[in-house]
Amino acid sequence: MSYRDIITIEPDKRGGKPCIRRMRITVYDVLGWLAAGMSVAEIIDEFPELTQADIIACLEFAADRDHRLVALVSTN
Repeated sequence: MSYRDIITIEPDKRGGKPCIRRMRITVYDVLGWLAAGMSVAEIIDEFPELTQADIIACLEFAADRDHRLVALVSTN
């Protein structure tokens, strides 16, 4: 499954930030929790509406965004 099947962007929700499955939890929320040292299991315990696939989709989204940014900078 592609992260594109999980990550949604709605202009009127959370300021248009990418969210998980139309919820109000953003990709950046999840990345922040991971960066703060929370494990995937801890995140799922704290937010049982999330799945491991959701968290992996956030990482894939971030990696793809970074890749596209580097490619864009490289072409300029």
